[in-house]
Amino acid sequence: MNKTITVAETAAWLKERDNFLILMHRRPDGDTVGCAGALTGALRELGKNAYVLRNPEITPRYSPYVDDCWAPDDYVPEHIIAVDTASYSLFPKNSEEFAVELCIDHHPSNTFYAQNTCLIEAAASCGEVVYEILVSMAGAISAKSAERLYVAITTDTGCFMFGNTTADTLRVASLLIEAGAPHRKLNKLLFRTKTRSRTIIESMIYSRLEFYYGGAVAISTITRDMMESANADEDDLDDIASLPGSIEGVLAGITLREITSESDCKVSVRTSQNVDAYAISAHFGGGGHKFASGFTIGKTIPEVREELLDTLKEFFPQE
Repeated sequence: MNKTITVAETAAWLKERDNFLILMHRRPDGDTVGCAGALTGALRELGKNAYVLRNPEITPRYSPYVDDCWAPDDYVPEHIIAVDTASYSLFPKNSEEFAVELCIDHHPSNTFYAQNTCLIEAAASCGEVVYEILVSMAGAISAKSAERLYVAITTDTGCFMFGNTTADTLRVASLLIEAGAPHRKLNKLLFRTKTRSRTIIESMIYSRLEFYYGGAVAISTITRDMMESANADEDDLDDIASLPGSIEGVLAGITLREITSESDCKVSVRTSQNVDAYAISAHFGGGGHKFASGFTIGKTIPEVREELLDTLKEFFPQE
């Protein structure tokens, strides 16, 4: 029977076992990568065998934080852990064969697929949950783990600018800096450095923005042709969904991205104030958080736009 467990119970569960394999979700972001790297490192510091299953979709932006954690091809784990992954549907193909014994997460949309789930919905990032587990398990964390968890927390909060940031988020970040996280270097690298391709793709997005419901909704689109024209890759799209919501008066910023085909669209929803991003995405079978959610749908960008605008009538009835 699947059950939820506390931070202390999770720490005890980890201390009692050995030979771990840690899974990340598809298109791994800083939170899942930072958590996987930090948990692996901390378990190794306790003398345990721990590895991360190689994720085929990881990008150069985040791979440095797990490059020394990849499992060898012949590794046979005894216990499987998932971090920052709300459901089985979010795993890459090479992860689907594993039965997850422990899931560490912060998503309200978690489906409790694991035998044991440590879920803290109030946490802005999974990194905050992992931090509490590591401290409970070992009493302190290393500088390397602190660096990885700082990546996890800052990327999921937009360097503390997103509405999900809490006092606990800032408290944990402060403790990570005290533990040795190189915050100045990471802030510059992750939030104040752009490639030329990123700058070009941003200019395309801004020039194509569409506004609805009196300017309360801004919709941006990213096509494969735009990506090719800007010579952009996945790293260049990191946190791209936050752009529409940065405009004055916008309460819901929605990004429509054409992915594997013209009839396959990834939708990211970012909201503020009293607009529930999770409720919007739930109409389409998606999930996430109150202010940040998303879904993937097998339709074209025009089709998705039309359905979204119809759904948004429930949240913006003034038009």
